Amino acid sequence: MKALIIFNLSKSGAAALSAKIADILRGAGITPCVFGENAVYAEKVGAEIVDSPAACNYIITVGGDGTILRWGKVAADYDIPLLGVNLGRLGFMASVETEEIGKIPELLSGEHHISRRMMLNVELVRDGKIVLCERALNDVTASRSSRSKLPEFVVSCGETEVSRVRADGIMLSTPTGSTAYSLSAGGPILSPELECVEFTALCPHTLFNRPMIFSDKQTIYARVFNYH
Repeated sequence: MKALIIFNLSKSGAAALSAKIADILRGAGITPCVFGENAVYAEKVGAEIVDSPAACNYIITVGGDGTILRWGKVAADYDIPLLGVNLGRLGFMASVETEEIGKIPELLSGEHHISRRMMLNVELVRDGKIVLCERALNDVTASRSSRSKLPEFVVSCGETEVSRVRADGIMLSTPTGSTAYSLSAGGPILSPELECVEFTALCPHTLFNRPMIFSDKQTIYARVFNYH
């Protein structure tokens, strides 16, 4: 069994903690691996360099929720379970604290529950052409620049218009993202096991505004007007 250790290079102590995790993994008969920009630390961490995450059975991130967000899409691409070790201030998604790293082999050996999280498939369309395709574990936002006029956003669920609002921006978030930017914008906290999409307007110019929840089976369209 191989476990890919991904650590945030900007986090103080991340490499040292990763080395401790690598020692614990080796002691349990699990091969620790590194990849990409972390590969230069292979000797320091005591890990094997792999050419692709596909060579590993698990991904272990060492950092904060931001590290999980960046590597969540990679884990989804290769269908590899991801385990987060929290080394940041925010640890909503990280399952393991630094003092709990000794339990990691138990979690990887089958004594765990895999929590599956939905993601958003996002397409940006300009002049009838798709110019960007992305996936988001947390949320996607559309917002005005500091010098632009207050734009009008028209949001539709399928062919049904559900909101027309002038605002600084709008946000579509997953249940996982409901505890992030959406929470700060006044959105509700959703159970991460739900499969739905949350819509929240950002600083809307209206007296009446409420977040909305849609089924993940529906396609949400957002158009923006008067933003120049």
